[in-house]
Amino acid sequence: MAKIRDLTGQRFGRLVVLYDTGERRGGQVIWRCRCDCGNKVDVRSGNLTSGNSMSCGCYSRECTVERSTTHGMARRGKRHPVYKVWLHMLRRCEDLNNNRYKNYGGRGIAVCGEWHNPQVFIEWALNNGWEKGLTIDRIDNNGNYEPDNCRWIARKEQARNKTNNRYVTYNGIRRLFIEVLEEHGIMSGTKEYKRIYYRVNTLHWPIGRALSI
Repeated sequence: MAKIRDLTGQRFGRLVVLYDTGERRGGQVIWRCRCDCGNKVDVRSGNLTSGNSMSCGCYSRECTVERSTTHGMARRGKRHPVYKVWLHMLRRCEDLNNNRYKNYGGRGIAVCGEWHNPQVFIEWALNNGWEKGLTIDRIDNNGNYEPDNCRWIARKEQARNKTNNRYVTYNGIRRLFIEVLEEHGIMSGTKEYKRIYYRVNTLHWPIGRALSI
């Protein structure tokens, strides 16, 4: 008989496993789980580990409401920008069908329980520096979306915080590749930028040589 994997205390989306109910269905353990919304639900082990069950059903209901109603902070039928930030944050962490899930929920990044309430998140945003044009950023890129790990910054600054940014050593100092190029008047997306990037990233030239030729 295969050894049962103990899931007690583990989180799967909005669900935290409380205990083994002792019930078995189709050879699978039935776990009692607590959802972040407060409900308790029994879930098969396979549905937890595969990602098929990520909440008690509240997430699906919220998405349905979101598609069919207008949030209380909407004006003239258009959603408030902070609400849109909240919705996209939740989707990339908990919606398996979201094209960004693998980089967020798939890496174990979650949204804290209190922020599952959009009003709580919006109140935090308005009291912590949100302005139109800013984007939410996690201070620890491997940490969760929660008040102590989030801030509002410009999109350009957030782009520089991404894990795929390339660092180079220039004049003996380790710096961001894009910052060195900008100091030489070379902007991202230009032909010159692509040429230098190719030399450094593909041909593995030192940045000094790539800039001098």
